[in-house]
Amino acid sequence: MAGKSRIAVVGFGLVGRRHADVLRSSPNVELASVVEASLEGRVAAKALGIAVYSSLEQMFQNDRPDGVVLATPTPLHIEQGLLCIREGCPTLIEKPISVTSRDALKLTAAAELAQVPLLVGHHRRHNGMVQAAKDAIMAGKIGDVRAVQTTCWFYKPDYYFEQAPWRTKKGAGPISVNLVHDVDLLRHFCGEVGAVQALSVPSRRGFENEDLASAILTFASGAVATISVSDSIVGPWSWELTSRENPAYPATSESCYLIGGSDGALSLPDLRVWQHEGGPDWWSPIHAQTLTCQTEDPLVAQMHHFVRVIRGREAPLVSGLEGLKSLEVVEAIAISAQSGKSVVIAEMAEHSDVNTHTVAI
Repeated sequence: MAGKSRIAVVGFGLVGRRHADVLRSSPNVELASVVEASLEGRVAAKALGIAVYSSLEQMFQNDRPDGVVLATPTPLHIEQGLLCIREGCPTLIEKPISVTSRDALKLTAAAELAQVPLLVGHHRRHNGMVQAAKDAIMAGKIGDVRAVQTTCWFYKPDYYFEQAPWRTKKGAGPISVNLVHDVDLLRHFCGEVGAVQALSVPSRRGFENEDLASAILTFASGAVATISVSDSIVGPWSWELTSRENPAYPATSESCYLIGGSDGALSLPDLRVWQHEGGPDWWSPIHAQTLTCQTEDPLVAQMHHFVRVIRGREAPLVSGLEGLKSLEVVEAIAISAQSGKSVVIAEMAEHSDVNTHTVAI
């Protein structure tokens, strides 16, 4: 494939516009067109001087981009994703991949059958800090990973919910909206999750959903991760406030991931590796070494990766199957929080009567 890769963006909201900015500023890609249902969004997109369509069907009737980014609301992912696959168009779907893992399975099965690349936008995996941490773990710098502590605390103000009342409804709490990001990174670092035990606390603001939840994840490797998430706690310990990925959030110098191993420990996103002198021994001095990493915007890195996948140079870092597996864990957390029982991921079908729908933030 010669020349620039032409990528269309479907959905011109906050996330879609960030993808469009990346495409317009990158030398090896081109923003082919925008698909947007709202009149306001189409007017904003037309100001960029590109083709704008009101539907995905209309776009495919008039243009054949090299790839598509689906940045639309999650309930639209299944229909739009299947259409892209039928058209043979490589697709990058924003996370979560779909509303339910059942829908995600339909997407991944269709993509595999058609041999069309399907990627999920878990862009944190493309962050240089995450890559450096993964490399350190794989290189054995902290030995066998035994445990991970993950904190996801932030305070969403009242006007956040007033602007979009659906955010107050059942299924729109921090378990479904926020945890899919952290779960995907935990799987990236520790492998597959075997079982989940969780609990949740009803919203103090009187909403239908929870505003606080904790979960214990047991991995096939034997590692254990604990997660605490809340959208009603004031604190600096969340990926948004520590990673400096998105300038919209105020930056802090704290970390929100503590990864404990048999030979050392690693904190993120400050990338400090802690080890005792002369080997593991709590009586000997312990020191930290800070790892170095690439600082490229992870959205830019993700887009460049998407282009290489389109051109057949790389396999997807976050495939549709990876997105499906992360969504299954989030569903298991929601099921466990509702039932109070431990949920084995392999036995998820037994809990299919429980409403575990997720929504996009």
